[in-house]
Order: sequence, then structure tokens, then C-alpha cells
Amino acid sequence: MKTRIAAACIAAALAGCTVGPDYVRPTVETPPAWRIDYPKAAEVANLEWWKQFGDPVLDGLVEAALRNNRDLLVAAARVDQFIGALTATGSQFYPQIGYGADASRARASAVGQPPLPPGANPYFSLYNVSLGAQWQADLFGRVRRQTEAAQAQVYASEQGRRGVVLTLVSSVAASYIVLRSLDRQLEIAQATARNFNATLRIFELRFKAGIVAKTEVTQIRSQAQQAQAAIPAFEQAIAAQENLISLLLGSNPGPIPRGRTIDQLVAPAIPGDLPAALLQRRPDILQAEQNLVAANANIGAARALYYPNLSLQAALASTSTVFSSLLSGPAAAGLLGASLTGPIFTFGAIEGQVAAAEAGERQALAAYQQTVLNAFRETNDALSGSQKRLEEFTAQRGRVESLREFARLARLRFDKGVAGYLDVLVAENELFAAELASVNLQASRYTQLVNVYQAVGGGWVDIAAETAPKPQGTVAAQGRP
Repeated sequence: MKTRIAAACIAAALAGCTVGPDYVRPTVETPPAWRIDYPKAAEVANLEWWKQFGDPVLDGLVEAALRNNRDLLVAAARVDQFIGALTATGSQFYPQIGYGADASRARASAVGQPPLPPGANPYFSLYNVSLGAQWQADLFGRVRRQTEAAQAQVYASEQGRRGVVLTLVSSVAASYIVLRSLDRQLEIAQATARNFNATLRIFELRFKAGIVAKTEVTQIRSQAQQAQAAIPAFEQAIAAQENLISLLLGSNPGPIPRGRTIDQLVAPAIPGDLPAALLQRRPDILQAEQNLVAANANIGAARALYYPNLSLQAALASTSTVFSSLLSGPAAAGLLGASLTGPIFTFGAIEGQVAAAEAGERQALAAYQQTVLNAFRETNDALSGSQKRLEEFTAQRGRVESLREFARLARLRFDKGVAGYLDVLVAENELFAAELASVNLQASRYTQLVNVYQAVGGGWVDIAAETAPKPQGTVAAQGRP
């Protein structure tokens, strides 16, 4: 009997197959080139690009965020959650072994069937120990497909963690750039307010001396108040930006250290890869593909429900009323068996699961394709924005220089009595607005460069991820038989 059961097990294992479609990567039409020609630098996508700004304070903020950001802790725990699910699913490949033991004290009925002999003790003890094993043969690959899906979900969650790293580093760099631009705009507003206030004091003295009219004093006071009103707005924006960066760092709201001014930052070089490279390195694309792999595997797991299941059981037990003889030969018992079960009429139960799995695969495929298209759009936008913002900033910087010269000449003409102060007011107002706009464009230019690195991904994500919290489990340990 044992020989026949063993032979049946071997035959079943050899005949096992995996139902359902095998995963094939969808064909994606990639553009041959980006929509805009730009100066490229090879391999910079595999470097710590934020260090190209040349600001050690920014480098320290990025490192602190990678170590302490709460979203990264959540992402690492999510990976461990899916590793645990993979371990539980993979355990079905192996026999499930268990044990049991119990002891009881009972009293038998003296008038039961059969009745106790006269003088027999109605009280007795019963001891029992058992050791059992059960294994379900994966004849049609249901467990293999479930494990394939669970493995893909682990990989997807790991790509999700890399995506958090990518977003975090980009957010810290962009937020620091905005902070330094607000600092510079505050300095401009304060300097402009001091300049107007100094001029106001001079004109108030001239008005008292009857040299100028009250209208000129009123105009200057209005401009001084306008510049003064801009200061609290910038101070509030700076505090809000510091709070945002503190959140990214995983700390309570507070002041943020400063390094180089925005004028001293160095623009990073732009990666020079082709569009097809995005498919191999953007975390969101890789995550979407692993979700598609899992959805495809779920179809096979659902279709396997149509086929029979073969289960093997084995047990060893020992039962005795005397504890000292519990493990002796006469008390031993055993069991070796097999069972085969399968569906006949399920009234749509299995069909519904298959249909749901197939619909999930179609959703995952559409989501993957949409993610790829969105990646190409974001990268094209970032590359175009980085170049156009540079052109815009260059033109605005030239305008600032022209307005600065205009203001100098207007004041010179006023000091010589050739023109009224209205020309000076117009020139200085335009210069104030142009300087603020120039700083905004400079910050936008740097932010667009950050967006380029965020859009193209690259090896820098893996470098940054080495500093970030890591999952406690290991995917490599989850092998398949």
C-alpha cells in the first residue's frame, strides 16, 4: 500500500503543470527622441545629482530626510508586509507538520454499556499524543501562480519604496531652492523698503523747507509702504517653507539651516539618455509592470480551481490510560492516506473568480500603459521647461540690468534738476518688481532641473535608497522549489 501511494505521488508530481497565461512584457511604442534638443551629459543620472548644486547644507538635508522621513518608514514596512505574504503563500509548497497532546480524567458509568465489573474503579485517565503531516500537491500550478503573484507584489512594493526615495530627494532639493529664493526676495524687499524710507525722510525735510510739493512726499510714502508690506508676506512664506522642509526631514516645525545663496548655486548637468531608458529605471513604471505580473498570475490561480486537488496525509499517534506506557508499542497508532477533490457544479463561483482576475489584468495593463505615457510626458515637460526657463531667466536678468541702469540715470537726472522724481519712482518700482521676478525665474530654472532628474530616474535612486530605512525581510530568501 505504501509503495502504491508513493508511486502515485511521484507520478502526480511529474505530471504537474501550471495553467494560465505566462507573463509577456507588453510592447510599448517609445518615441525615438525627446521633443526638444538640449545639451546632454552622459551618466549623470547615476550620480548624486543634488551634490552638483555645490551646497553642503543641501546635501545634509537630503541625507537627514532619507534617514528620518516617515513616508520612507511606511514604504519599508509595506515591503515587509508583502514579504510576509509571500512567505505564507510559499509555505504551501511544503508539508504542513503539526503535533498535538491532551490528557483527561474521566469517570465511567457503573450501569453503562457495557457495565463496569463489580469492584472496578470508575475513574480513569486518558493520555494522547500525535504527530501529523499534510501536503497538497500543486498539480495544476495554483500555488505556483499564487506565489508568482505574491513575488511580484513584493517587487512592486520595493519599487514603491524607490519611488518614495525619488520623490523625497526631489522634494527636499526643490523646497530648499524655493526657500533660498524667498530669502533673496525678502532681502530685496527689505533693501527696497530701506531705500524708499531713506528717500521719504529726505523729501519730508524738503517739504518742510518748502522745496517739494506734498504730492511727491505722498507718492514716495506710498512706495515705501508698498515695499514694507511685501516683507511680512515673504517672512510668512519663509516660515511655511521651513515647516514643509521640517516635515520632509521627519522633525517638528523649526528653522532650517542655510548654505549658499540662490545666486551661488551651480546648475546640475542634464542626463543624456534616450526615452527607452525610462522603462528600465523609473520606479513607477517598474511598479506598474510588477502589478501587471501579479494580475496575470492571478488568472492562472483562478483557472486552477477548475481542476482537482490531491492531498496527502500522514499521522502517528499514541493513546494510553497509563502515562508511563504512552510511548510503548501497543499504544501506537498510525494513518497514511490520500484524497482527491474537485468541482462539478459551482454555479458560477469559479467562473466569477476567473472573470474578476481577467478584468484585473486588463486594468493593470491599462495602468501600466498610462504610467509609461505619463513618464514620457513628464520628462518632455521637464526637459522643455529646463531649457525655456533658462532662456526666460537670461532675458529677465538682462532686463534687471537695464532697469538698474535706468534707475541710476533717472536719479542722476533728478539730482541735477533735469527731471522730476516721478521718473525715479517709476524706474525703482519697475526695478523692484523685475528683481523679484528674476529670483522667481532663477528658482524655477533650478526646480525644472530637479524635475528632470525626478522624471528620468536612474541609478541615483539606488544610491539614495542605501541611506533610507530598509525592509527587515529579504526578498532573496523567498526562493521557489
